[in-house]
Amino acid sequence: MSTEKKLQHMVIVGGGFAGFLLAKRINPEKFRVTLVDRKNFHAFPPLFYQIASSGLEPAAICFPFRKELRKLRHVRFHMGEALAVDTQKQILTTNTGNINYDYLVLATGTTNNFFNMPELRERVYTLKSTAEAIRLRNEILFCLERACTCADPESRRTLLCFTVVGGGPTGVEIAGALGEMKKYILSREYPEISPCDMRVVIVEGSDRLLQNMSTEASTKSRQYLEQLEVEVITGHTMKSFDGTYVSFDNGDKIKCHTLIWTAGITGEPLKGIPETSIGKGRRIVTDEYNRVVGCENLFAIGDIALLTEKNYPKGHPQVAQVAIQQSKLLAKNLNRNSFETPFHYKDKGNMATIGRNRAVADLPYLKLYGRPAWFTWMGVHLVSILGMKNKIITFLNWCWYYFTYNATLRLLIRPTRYPKRNEE
Repeated sequence: MSTEKKLQHMVIVGGGFAGFLLAKRINPEKFRVTLVDRKNFHAFPPLFYQIASSGLEPAAICFPFRKELRKLRHVRFHMGEALAVDTQKQILTTNTGNINYDYLVLATGTTNNFFNMPELRERVYTLKSTAEAIRLRNEILFCLERACTCADPESRRTLLCFTVVGGGPTGVEIAGALGEMKKYILSREYPEISPCDMRVVIVEGSDRLLQNMSTEASTKSRQYLEQLEVEVITGHTMKSFDGTYVSFDNGDKIKCHTLIWTAGITGEPLKGIPETSIGKGRRIVTDEYNRVVGCENLFAIGDIALLTEKNYPKGHPQVAQVAIQQSKLLAKNLNRNSFETPFHYKDKGNMATIGRNRAVADLPYLKLYGRPAWFTWMGVHLVSILGMKNKIITFLNWCWYYFTYNATLRLLIRPTRYPKRNEE
């Protein structure tokens, strides 16, 4: 017990790639760590779209914190939502109590950005968490089942119109998954529905899909989507969605039941962070060592951190590799109590998949398309999933679906309403 009191207390807020890996890398002889997260598990965001499209079960890409942390005696888990921080008294306030700290690391990630259209929060489906992916899966299956019993042709077409707003990797991947469902699944499992009645549309405001990738990758991704009978609209932005009609800047409208929003992200800094430390996109401004500007013993890593360097004057891309590399370097600097090594991002490439044998990969010295890119994408994601059991389950699901196009996960399961739990 006396040894523990001598250790400095580090509190890490957020159990994503950045926070979770940092907790595992911290020296147990120098720090005791409290990991704070509103969920009790680590999730793998790149595969949320596969939960939504019934390709994987949620447990295959989620890993309980306590199962991994039981091996780390210096780390404790605190389930709660961080609400505010007092940077002077060094106290973190959560909805389940206050926590004193010597060092505080913010790895809270980002949330959906609705671009001054707050009404969309209650009208669109998003893919920023496991719960949101399950909700979208249920909605897709509900629309298919309801369309099977719908006698009115116009209502059926509205139920079967899925509009994806945002042409980044997440948007392209969920649109591709829905396109595969239309082309290969509908006639086999939903004989009451004509594939012609199902419509999948992806909308991107810029002139091409996958803006963070090469022009070749953008062209190929569009080609792959069109092969799956997905309508691709570029160069137009969405202006509004009233729950029935999607309106665009050129006056066009699409009548659809389900709008999937993947168009943007924004940070949610804790209350107590000085406004002078908050930059573009509501990200927390840090120096080259991930120390929050203007605050002592406060750090930010991952998507929430805004760190600029020569090659990234607007900040680093908000992707997993940045979070992983930042957590590794911050742990190294903290463990040796010396901030001599600044952070420099090493870009290992970008990938996106658009269905079976359809993918694009921009690697540092190589560009891959089609089946080679798809197998590369699978390998990289499989290695990145936590837990051997999860890796095996995911691999077996992919193999089964690859050869059969059959998924046993199209289960419409909704939580019951009662009894209601008081979360306070």
